[in-house]
Amino acid sequence: MAPIVILVVVTLVLAGAGAAGVPWLRPWQVALRGGVAAMFTATGVAHFVGLREQMISMVPPALPAPGLLVTLTGILELAGAAGVLWPRTTKWAAAGLSAMLVLMFPANVHAAVDHVLTAWHDQLVPRTLMQVVFLAATLTVSGHARRSRTAEPVRPLAQ
Repeated sequence: MAPIVILVVVTLVLAGAGAAGVPWLRPWQVALRGGVAAMFTATGVAHFVGLREQMISMVPPALPAPGLLVTLTGILELAGAAGVLWPRTTKWAAAGLSAMLVLMFPANVHAAVDHVLTAWHDQLVPRTLMQVVFLAATLTVSGHARRSRTAEPVRPLAQ
């Protein structure tokens, strides 16, 4: 549940700052990039601190080396979070994060169906809806960055 809260709150705070006159935060897409980066920073760190054992338990039993998979996905999430903030890599980082969301979804299904996680928001329907929101955010960031490369340069998140 925390990742969706982080995505929404950070995006809204940055969009509000842009609306209040912070010039480099004016396009809502920049605020969304910041929200995506914050969310994946939090989830990437959780692969190493706090929720590591829980994440390892979510890996479907058919996959080898669950600890290694959790480590690799954590590194990729942190790299993707940094990548969406750098204009030159925004579209590729967001596309990579989108692919990760799709590829890691079976772990969410396994955790929900096999009752690895029991909180209401870890059940299949809420988890799926959250994944759809995350995927919509990363695809929006990637798509906007792709279109912006031809129309106008993507603004950096910080100057």
